[in-house]
Amino acid sequence: MGLIIGIGDTTPKFPYDYYYGVRIKQTVAATTVERVGRPELHTSLPIQSKMRRCVLRDNGTVAYYLHPTDSTKRDTGAAANLTGADGMVMVEIPAHYRKFEFDGHDIVALISEYPLPGFHHVPKIYRSAYEATVDRTVAATPKLASVVNTTAAFRGGNNNASYDGTYRTFLGLPATSISLTNFRNYARNRGTAGLNGKGWNCDLYAAQLTTYWLYVIEYANLNCQAAYNAAPDANGYKQGGLGDGVTTWNGDWNTYNGYNSIIPCGITNSLGNNTGIVSHTVNNGNGITKTFNVPSYRGLENPFGHIWSWTDGCKCAIQSDADGGLSKFYVCDDPAKFQDNSYNDYEYRGDIPRREGYAKFHLCGEFGDNVPREIGGSSTTYMADYFYTSVPTSGVAMRGVLFGGYASYGALAGLSSADTSYAASATNTYFGSRLCFIPSA
Repeated sequence: MGLIIGIGDTTPKFPYDYYYGVRIKQTVAATTVERVGRPELHTSLPIQSKMRRCVLRDNGTVAYYLHPTDSTKRDTGAAANLTGADGMVMVEIPAHYRKFEFDGHDIVALISEYPLPGFHHVPKIYRSAYEATVDRTVAATPKLASVVNTTAAFRGGNNNASYDGTYRTFLGLPATSISLTNFRNYARNRGTAGLNGKGWNCDLYAAQLTTYWLYVIEYANLNCQAAYNAAPDANGYKQGGLGDGVTTWNGDWNTYNGYNSIIPCGITNSLGNNTGIVSHTVNNGNGITKTFNVPSYRGLENPFGHIWSWTDGCKCAIQSDADGGLSKFYVCDDPAKFQDNSYNDYEYRGDIPRREGYAKFHLCGEFGDNVPREIGGSSTTYMADYFYTSVPTSGVAMRGVLFGGYASYGALAGLSSADTSYAASATNTYFGSRLCFIPSA
């Protein structure tokens, strides 16, 4: 029997029929969690199933949606142009509603298509299908981009042209060696469409957080690096995880290309909107190859691993032991108020650990924040992702947040793997980002 709301009524009479989620028992170390809510919704996955790749114009309108099983085509079957000429290649994440409940030591995370009592609205957002590169066609106004484009104007990595035409070319790869501040500026160069005239952004904490909970609720597993299994279980539920992804490089990454990006954008186009893995082999020029299983979650290629993702809309105040001894986590949902100078207009969400380690418990709270409040787990227990931080010797350090890990991170990487060691001005050859767009409210 279908789920029915009366004509003219926007609020379900029996909320249980319209939500699904997971129960995380914090006293249990296992990363697999209990599914709760309407069982049928765990098989139909009405919110996750609406995630789809599209080509988005700079004015915030969809030029066309991409074919559900082949992103090189439009949904009509005609050829798509993924070079940036028609727009940016993005994943549309639908608006929905989310709620977190606390039952003793248990955390219950719930989502719904409907505004049920106590649920907060999660706005529609577009997150890039690929890790971002930069369009340098106009040198004065570089633009953050999500494209499949192997021309010099879109060169990735650290933009080293001397590698062009070699086995380690940066043409067609995501961009690195850019600060959070500049990633934000390059995204804003796409124009003033969207929320409060600042809809275009680099990777966003709001998008990262939404991706995390959609994944956790779909797979009922906090360990995104669990082995990939395309087959559902006996109940028709998703099982396993996304595999180890692009996290297993060891030994000679620096020699290969100086710790820059290694996976071209668009490797998972053959999956379309589907979750899965695609094998990709990197040749180091000496006859030695390394093969990675590149993951895509609902159209989001490399949602963890490969290169760290600078993530805007959150920051930390890391106090020295003598200046308070706390590490405070802040969030801002209004992109017009993002800045790197103060905590004005940022909401304090809670305290995070003072030393590194595997996350045991997330901060969570009313909004489900997926940064740790306590470490003490492992790669296969509790939250299963690693947390890096550093404490200044004096004063209070303002830090940005990187998510995901990188290509030699191994089991330390993951959807909620985080690093709070760097200011927004910091660059590194394995720091990248994504492109996001927030429509007007």
